[in-house]
Amino acid sequence: MYSYVARQPILDSKQKVVAYELLFRDGQSNSFPNIDPDKATSNILTNNHLTLGLDKITNGLPAYVNFHSDALVQHFPSFLSPDNIVIEILEDVQLTPELIDALTELKRKGYKLALDDHDFDARWQPILPLIDIIKVDVLALSIADIQCALATIEAKNITLLAEKVEDREQFEQLKQLGFTLFQGYFFAKPEMVKQRKVLTDKRNLISLIGETTQQKLNLPRITEIFASDPGLTYKLLRFINSAYYGLTQEISSLKHALVYIGEADLKRFISLLALSNLSQNKCTEITRLSLVRAKFCELLSEKQALQEEHQPKAFLTGLLSLVDGILDHDLEHVLEVLPLHVDIKSALLNQDNYLHQYLHLSQLVERGDWENASRFNIERGLPDECCFQSHQTALNWADSVLNRSSILL
Repeated sequence: MYSYVARQPILDSKQKVVAYELLFRDGQSNSFPNIDPDKATSNILTNNHLTLGLDKITNGLPAYVNFHSDALVQHFPSFLSPDNIVIEILEDVQLTPELIDALTELKRKGYKLALDDHDFDARWQPILPLIDIIKVDVLALSIADIQCALATIEAKNITLLAEKVEDREQFEQLKQLGFTLFQGYFFAKPEMVKQRKVLTDKRNLISLIGETTQQKLNLPRITEIFASDPGLTYKLLRFINSAYYGLTQEISSLKHALVYIGEADLKRFISLLALSNLSQNKCTEITRLSLVRAKFCELLSEKQALQEEHQPKAFLTGLLSLVDGILDHDLEHVLEVLPLHVDIKSALLNQDNYLHQYLHLSQLVERGDWENASRFNIERGLPDECCFQSHQTALNWADSVLNRSSILL
C-alpha cells in the first residue's frame, strides 16, 4: 500500500525553484479529497515525514505544509526542523488565545509562518507581527485590488507569495507590486509523489490511545504494544530522530525510546498517529516474521547470559530486521533516518557482531538450514536443543501477540 502527496514548486522572481508546497492526496487522482484539514496534515506527517522524511520529497528544499488549528495547538510542527518547513496557517482558522500562544512559541523556536489565501481582513492584525510570508490568491482579486490591499500592510519584513499565477503578464505585474515568490500553473502543476506506507495495526493504536488516557502511564504495557508492531516502532524512532530531540540520541531498546521521549510527547505522538487514521490493515506475514526474529534474538541473548542490556538490543535488532521490506527501500537508506545504537545498525547491515550472530542464526533456522545452524551453534557453545526451543517459543509468542490483537475489535 502506498501514500500519496502532491508537490507544487514555489519559485523566486528568476523562476528558480526555492521550495515546494506539499498537498495531501488519498490516491492517484491529483486532487484534494473531501477530508478534514487536520487529518490531511497528519497524513502528510505520518505517511511521509515519519517514513523517510519530507526532505526526500522536496529534494532538500523547504516544504510548505498546511496546518489547521488543532495541529498547531498540539505543536505538531515542532517535530520538523525549522530549517526545512514553512507553516501555512489556513485561512479559516479561528484566532483563539491558545492558537496565538502556539504561533508565538513556534515563532520563538525559529519557524517561518505563512498566511494562506490571505484576504487582508483586519482580524489577522493580532498575528501579523509573527508572520513571515503572506500568500495571496491572485485569481480571487484583481491587480488593482491587490495593490490597494498591500498598502494596508504595515509590516515591512513580510515576503509576498502569489498563488495561482496563470500567465506571464500576471507574473510581471505581480513582480512590480513587490511579490518575490510565485506559485501556479504558469510554472508547474502539482506533481504526484508516492511511497510505500509503513503500516501499523489499528488495534494496537487503539490500545495505545487507551493507555494514554490513564492518569499514570503503564510503561511495561506500552512497551509490549510497541514490541508487537514493527510499524509503530519504526515511526516512534523516526519521531525521535527529529530536530525537536536534537538528532543525537542512539536508541538501544524500546524502553529506552519510550523513556527518552517522555509522557507528554508520547501522548502527542500517539494523537498524531490516531488523527491520521493510517491503520486500516491487518498484520501481514512480514510482521509475524519480524516478531519471531525479535523474540528469538532476545531469548538467545538471555540464554548466553550476556550483559543485561544486550537483550533489549537483540529484540530491537530482530524487530527491525525486515524494515527495508516493510518500506520497500534500501536498508542503508532506511538506517540513515533512524537513531539506532551503532551495534544494532551494524548487525542490520550484516556486519559481524553479537547481535548479527543472533540474527543470522534466526535466518538459518527460518530456512530450515539445520546443518549450518548446528555448526553455528557448536562454534558458539550453544546446544541445538536450546536454539530450536527458543525458535519454537518465539513462534508461539508471535502467534499469541497477533491472536491477542485480533480479538480487540
